[in-house]
Amino acid sequence: MEKYDLIVLGAGPAGYEAAAIAVRRGLRTLLIEKDRLGGTCLNRGCIPTKAFCRSAQVAADMGGASAFGVMLSPDASLSVDMSRVVERKDAIVSQLREAVAVVCDGADILHAEARFLAPHEIEADGRVFTAPKIIVATGSRSASLPIEGAALCVTSTVLLDMTVMPRSLAVIGGGVIGMEFASIFASFGVPVTVLEYCKEILPAFDKDVAKQLRTALKRRGVEFQTEAEVCAVRDAGGVIKQVEYRRKGKTSVVEAEYVLMAVGRVPVVPEGLAEAGAVVGRRGIEVDSRFETAIPGVYAVGDCNGLSLLAHAASAQAKTVMGEDVDLSVIPAAVFSVPECAMVGMTEEQCRAADIPCKVSKCTFRSNGKALAMGEPEGVVKLLTDPSNGLLLGCQIVGPHAADLIAEAALALSARLPASSIARTIHSHPTLGETLMSISK
Repeated sequence: MEKYDLIVLGAGPAGYEAAAIAVRRGLRTLLIEKDRLGGTCLNRGCIPTKAFCRSAQVAADMGGASAFGVMLSPDASLSVDMSRVVERKDAIVSQLREAVAVVCDGADILHAEARFLAPHEIEADGRVFTAPKIIVATGSRSASLPIEGAALCVTSTVLLDMTVMPRSLAVIGGGVIGMEFASIFASFGVPVTVLEYCKEILPAFDKDVAKQLRTALKRRGVEFQTEAEVCAVRDAGGVIKQVEYRRKGKTSVVEAEYVLMAVGRVPVVPEGLAEAGAVVGRRGIEVDSRFETAIPGVYAVGDCNGLSLLAHAASAQAKTVMGEDVDLSVIPAAVFSVPECAMVGMTEEQCRAADIPCKVSKCTFRSNGKALAMGEPEGVVKLLTDPSNGLLLGCQIVGPHAADLIAEAALALSARLPASSIARTIHSHPTLGETLMSISK
């Protein structure tokens, strides 16, 4: 049996973060990854999707270039070469994967599938390892509805490797993944229909933000069917699929060449973990406030514990397990659509449900000089504050660079600063950040 100070299962954002910290501290570390370094986020999720988002943004910008006085020559029609989009994406992923290898240099890396033989015994590639501390960071996989024809649907992984532009796309699920891909392919000129079970897209987001995004995407050609229960997916002959759904008692059908199943993710649990003594619930591996499982010295971080399916949350949890000081109470979230959406803290609906008084302040990007100069006036910044002391309760943004702007609100929320601290801070002019400053008084 081979002995280590730390064994990490999974080399995604949580796993490689923990391994990197351990190496810096001189711990003998084993990092076991069944696939490629970087996990789903780097190889099939966050990064490749953002590369696609950038290509989509460039396509949208070129399509509206004439509004900025930039004219395409008569024979220079706009087209998108999916093979080159994918090639660029792959190059970015490869570069970042090499960076992960550098960060983890000093750890022993084994590419194999791991399973628990006992509470602190791991088998992988025919070898047995042990360590007093084990971190499970095995991530998650795409979920699927238990419906007829689910196998006819594709996952986001398939779309990210597609070198031929789809003729049409139906998206089952109006969450973060569904909205990003709907936005991407709409920018590429593909007819897109989104089917969402809830009353509004992005159910976890503020309703004002979700509605504004839906309206913006609808203007760009995306069709939406909310309160739609998908019943089946069928082969309609040739390459066309039919998605049958019920809405308000009526059964309807949407046809598309590709159907994206984007209904969330489910945790990946290592074989033998439950038998070794950990508790695995419906959401994932159960952990305490320190992310320790029912097995002392064995921790579960990231998507596999089901607490927050965000890459940055996974990294933060790993840092916490390794003894670093991280404020886990403040976790921003973002949707990289066009326009972007972002949020941190509580929504107005959550405040009302918890009977927490809140003051709501708003500023539209249409009143912001930088947004107008960029030609991106759509959107709003919404700030929630405690009326008794001015402390920030939450912030929601839909508009240009929302994912970057939310960091200022996250910092104020984490530092327990009143919103007025943002207003007192001089912001460069003209910048998008002035939207936050103007409503923080």
